[in-house]
Amino acid sequence: MKVSEILQVKGSILYTINPDQQLSEAASIMAEKDIGSLVVMEFGDLAGMLTFREVLRALHDNGGSVGGGTVRKHMDDHPITVTPDTEVNEVRRIMLEKHARYLPVMNAKTILGVISFYDVARAVLEAQSFENRMLKAYIRDWPGETAEQAAE
Repeated sequence: MKVSEILQVKGSILYTINPDQQLSEAASIMAEKDIGSLVVMEFGDLAGMLTFREVLRALHDNGGSVGGGTVRKHMDDHPITVTPDTEVNEVRRIMLEKHARYLPVMNAKTILGVISFYDVARAVLEAQSFENRMLKAYIRDWPGETAEQAAE
């Protein structure tokens, strides 16, 4: 399974923010949309990622307030990216090794979407469930002994 298949199921909604917007605006958008990340875009290009991890760090650093800083001050300006052709097992490895819960999907310089740890887990579970159903159907339809073979 490839990243492109996950994006097809997930859809193409992409929430973005400008790096010069206030972190408080970003946190509000994330809360309103019930999302864990925003893609930071500048001049039409990926400038970074802002996830709930960066928002929590800002809360911690500012004594429980997000403070008056901009998204640029808190964002990850070198996010790990994947392509539509990246295999899901490679994505799982990257996410686990790098502790990344959100990965932008890039085709050259064009962002196609973001996949989350949840998206990957759901896709793997659905693939395993499908395989499990197929194996059970195969076993159920296994050619059994004929009456003549059993009598021998």
